Amino acid sequence: MPSRRKFLTSSAASLAALAVGQSAEAVALPPLPVAGKPLVISTWDTGIAANQGAWKVLSQGGRALDAVEAGVMVTEAEQNCCVGLGGNPDREGIVTLDACIMDELFNCGSVAALERIKHPISVARRVMERTPHVMLVGQGAQQFAVAQGFPLEPQKLSPDAEKAYREWLKTSQYKPVVNIENSGSKKSVGPVGGANNHDTIAMLAQDARGNLSGSCTTSGMGFKMRGRLGDSPLIGSGLYVDNAVGAAAATGQGEDVIRIAGAHTVVELMRQGLGPKAACKAAVERIAKIKGDKARDIQVCFIAVNNQGQHGAFALQKGFSYAVCDATNQRQLIQSDYLLR
Repeated sequence: MPSRRKFLTSSAASLAALAVGQSAEAVALPPLPVAGKPLVISTWDTGIAANQGAWKVLSQGGRALDAVEAGVMVTEAEQNCCVGLGGNPDREGIVTLDACIMDELFNCGSVAALERIKHPISVARRVMERTPHVMLVGQGAQQFAVAQGFPLEPQKLSPDAEKAYREWLKTSQYKPVVNIENSGSKKSVGPVGGANNHDTIAMLAQDARGNLSGSCTTSGMGFKMRGRLGDSPLIGSGLYVDNAVGAAAATGQGEDVIRIAGAHTVVELMRQGLGPKAACKAAVERIAKIKGDKARDIQVCFIAVNNQGQHGAFALQKGFSYAVCDATNQRQLIQSDYLLR
């Protein structure tokens, strides 16, 4: 009969062997986030100014979640074609806003078809923090915003949006223009109904603790059908964050990002071992395969950051750029590689 000492020795050896086996199986799992240098990236050239808003938080040791909210608020406050109440309206002449936010703990909040609220990203954060829900839409989202103390802005178009809408009404054509987000492309681009058509600012940040967060906000496609939603307010399509792997966000033709749950797809590709740029490229290639010859009529772009602070992007067509801000270079604009040549 074995002694108690021999039994304990044998048990310890068995547990050690089991631990080795578990360790071998766990090699493929992504490493936990590590503290590093703060970083923020965002879509398009308007991201340069937005990144400065985020950097004020990150450079003081602040949380990535606070940074991605503060950053895109800069763009929401501007009067432009693409984001916030200065954006182009839907077919009924009404501006509707969409936004979402996600932190390092899988907490997320979203609003869609929100009217007359200046900062939808902040309302999305309140949904995340003060309700049991992830998404509020339409009138309910507006009621919640007002109850949370957000003022109702006047129901009117900005001068540029009013002019664009009156011009659009002459033909009522709907044809989004590729890369209209570029600030240099906001004047009379393409056919009537195509100029100033969309889209988005998406932002990803990693703070000094190594934690990731992301945000996305938009006025959607100009002259869209009443009630249309794209990918921007949808967690997993326009934005996704997994702190153990990385974060990704999208811009461009929202319908086609939704088809592949785009941001989630990019993160899962990083989980499989791809770098940020390679993961974005693989997602773009998937969309191109689905669209076939029609791929040349649209633009889709992804940005990504992995949990090691490496970043990258890829686009379907030429013309996409993303802004990068860190301690070394706070106003960098990188032209993304693209698939269709």
